[in-house]
Amino acid sequence: MRLKEGKNGRTYTVEEIHIELNLERRLEALGLTQGSQITILNNDKKGALTVRFRGTRFALGRRIADNIIVKEAAA
Repeated sequence: MRLKEGKNGRTYTVEEIHIELNLERRLEALGLTQGSQITILNNDKKGALTVRFRGTRFALGRRIADNIIVKEAAA
């Protein structure tokens, strides 16, 4: 599933990132890589998603979130 389809309060594991190389490298520098755990803090379906990974809160735009493939993390 795509990250933008995720639900508030749920944690997901990043499986793939399909976005232009420079933006993918920037996300990697922030710690968002394949296998990372990402928790959705606010996905109100309008504007940016607020997420937490590596202990820090980030806002990701819908275009970016549409290109991150995730699966629900095991409890």
